[in-house]
Amino acid sequence: MTNSNPRVFGLDLMRAMAICMVLCSHILWIYRPNDGLIKQLFALFGFLGVEFFFVLSGFLIGKILYSIYIKDDYTIKSAFYFLRRRWYRTLPNYYLVLIINIIISTSLGYSIPKLGLYFIFLQNGFSKMATFFPESWSLSVEEWAYLILPISLLTFSFLFKPKNKNRFFLLIIVLLIMLFIGLKIGHQINTKITTLDEWNESVKAVMIYRLDAIFIGVLCAWISIHYQKYWAKFKFHSALIGLLIMIFMYFGMGLLRIFPETHPFVWNVIYLPLASLSIAFYMPFFSQLETSIGIIKKPIEFISKISYSIYLFHYSVILQLIMLIVDRENTSLFQFHMITAFYLITLIVISYVCYRFYEKPIMDFRDKN
Repeated sequence: MTNSNPRVFGLDLMRAMAICMVLCSHILWIYRPNDGLIKQLFALFGFLGVEFFFVLSGFLIGKILYSIYIKDDYTIKSAFYFLRRRWYRTLPNYYLVLIINIIISTSLGYSIPKLGLYFIFLQNGFSKMATFFPESWSLSVEEWAYLILPISLLTFSFLFKPKNKNRFFLLIIVLLIMLFIGLKIGHQINTKITTLDEWNESVKAVMIYRLDAIFIGVLCAWISIHYQKYWAKFKFHSALIGLLIMIFMYFGMGLLRIFPETHPFVWNVIYLPLASLSIAFYMPFFSQLETSIGIIKKPIEFISKISYSIYLFHYSVILQLIMLIVDRENTSLFQFHMITAFYLITLIVISYVCYRFYEKPIMDFRDKN
């Protein structure tokens, strides 16, 4: 979001919720493996947090790119303007943490398979990735979505010279969603998934099978622009539909025993787009949610601002280092709670420092040029 656009509390809240859910998932390492319902709920949060990020990112870039596409002749210069702003936003932090991870791993004597692919966001492009920098899988999805969308608009606009750019933008988004769902169908035909863990590695975290999640968010942006009246009128109804879909996915499917090994088509093709769709139904509500209560607004905005740094530092850097020095078998529950507090405080401090003295100055430079 550029500086010319005011912050929307509801979108900040979505971002803060998403990063908190991801943190809940990875904090599971600290607790015993038989923690029952809390453990299961926190594990689900990890999945949902990333899905929230995908749809939210699509919604935000969709609004930005649509405004660029509609106003003037859309040229290579227009596409590069969009990409340049995105790259200023995402690449400096990513490469900083990637280099830190490389230094830590090599210092500890770990090998890094296919390291070069991490620099071009192809570490999980077409198949499962190595265990190095595992949370980076979602960043490759976002970066390739940022690249594919403006280039697709540029290429097909040049080829077909659309007279109605509004509808053409919609057509391209729908075709992209269909394309990447189609790739999941191809995967279903050619590959047999037997376990949830295999599905996690070979479908959920592979870039070419996840790009439709971003484009569903872009579709939300288009709908919000062209159907503002209904976007506002039915925001509560829409959120209720999203809630019902989530209840079915995360509780109903289990009761009906719809598992990867018994219903592979559902999991390989339908499950992930349905997850994105459930979050998309929340977008009318969150995109119009505002508050003037400072005690609520300020901390949410703060977490939202540093969320990207939190995501990059939280697992491969900070938590992994804690894992190296903590003897999990001989640590009491109280000590684990203290470790958790230390972890979260350290993470917030490091993320804020990174945001304040590295990320924000780069963003300010971007906005001045």
